[in-house]
Amino acid sequence: MRHQLIKRMGDQKGSSDEILHNLFTLMKIYKDGRVERLSGTDVVPAGLDAETGVLSKDVVISPEPKLSARLYLPPRTPAGRKLPLLLYFHGGAFVVESAFSPTYMKPLNMLAAEANVLIVSVDFRLAPEHPLPAAYDDGWTALKWAASHAAGNGGEEWLKEYADFDRVFLGGDSVGANISHNMALRVGSTENNNVDGVKINGLFFNCPFFWGEEKIGNEGAIPIFCTFFETIWRVALPEATGLDDPRINPAKDPELGKLGSKRVLIYVPENDPLKHRGWLYKEALVSSGWQGAAEVVEVKGEHHIFNLNNPTCDNAMAMLKKLATFFQDHNP
Repeated sequence: MRHQLIKRMGDQKGSSDEILHNLFTLMKIYKDGRVERLSGTDVVPAGLDAETGVLSKDVVISPEPKLSARLYLPPRTPAGRKLPLLLYFHGGAFVVESAFSPTYMKPLNMLAAEANVLIVSVDFRLAPEHPLPAAYDDGWTALKWAASHAAGNGGEEWLKEYADFDRVFLGGDSVGANISHNMALRVGSTENNNVDGVKINGLFFNCPFFWGEEKIGNEGAIPIFCTFFETIWRVALPEATGLDDPRINPAKDPELGKLGSKRVLIYVPENDPLKHRGWLYKEALVSSGWQGAAEVVEVKGEHHIFNLNNPTCDNAMAMLKKLATFFQDHNP
C-alpha cells in the first residue's frame, strides 16, 4: 500500500506533475489536486499479542462521518477492578498514519501491558481530504462515545466492563498531542470540566506539535524544519490565521487557563526541533493562571518520537514505567 496514489480532483489523464506542497517522506500534493502518500499507509490486523498478552480489536465509533478505533485490553484485568482509560491520538503530521498502523501496534501493546491501561486509539480523518477541524471533531466524537459508556450505556463491552471513568486520560504523539490539547480545551469549556460526567484525569504529550510565528530556542537555525512545520499547518488548516493560531500556538491562547485537566506530562527529546514548544507550553500554562501541575521530561540524546522508532530502547522503557505511574495515580 506504500506510495498509494489518491485521486481527488479531475482525471489522471492530463494530470500535472507540478507539486504544490512537498512534505518530504510523508506526502506530495500536486497542483491538479492529486495526493501521493509516501508512508504511513500500511496496516496490521488486531488480535492477541503473544509477547505482552494484550488483546486488541477494531470498533466503529461512527458510520458517518466514518470514525473507527483500535482498542487494547491488557491481560491483568481481575474481576471487579476497573482500568484507567486512555484515548490515544496518533501522529503523522495530520496527513498520514492511522490507528491500525504497524508504527503503533507494538508501542501501544507494550503501554497497555506495562501501565495496565485500556487504550482507545482513534482513527481520525486525515488532511488534506479532510482539513482541520475534522481531526478535532473526530476526537470530540470519540471522547463523547467513550463517555457515553460511563453510566453503563453504549454498545462496547470492554468499556462497560473494564473502564474506570474516574481515570480518563487524553494523549498522543506529535500532532496527536496537539489533538489531545485541543480536546482538553473543549472539555474545559464544558460545565464543571466534564463530558457526560467523565472528568479528564491527565494529559500525556509525546513530542507535541506546536509552533509559532516567532522562533524560540534554536528553531531559526534550522530553516528546513521551519518550512516543514509551517507547510504541515497550511495543509492541515488552509483557513488558519497564521502560525499564532491558538490551535498550533497555545501560548497565544487567552483561554489556555481553562484547560480541562489538572495534570500534564510532556516528553521532549533533546534533539527534537519541537522540544522548545513543549517547554513553552508548560510556561504558558503556569502564567495563564491554570490551577494544575505540569511536568516536562527532556530525554537526552533522543529524537522526535524515539519511542515509536525504537520501542524497546532504554529511554522508551523508562518512559513506559513513568507512564504507568502517571496513569495509575489517583490524583484528580
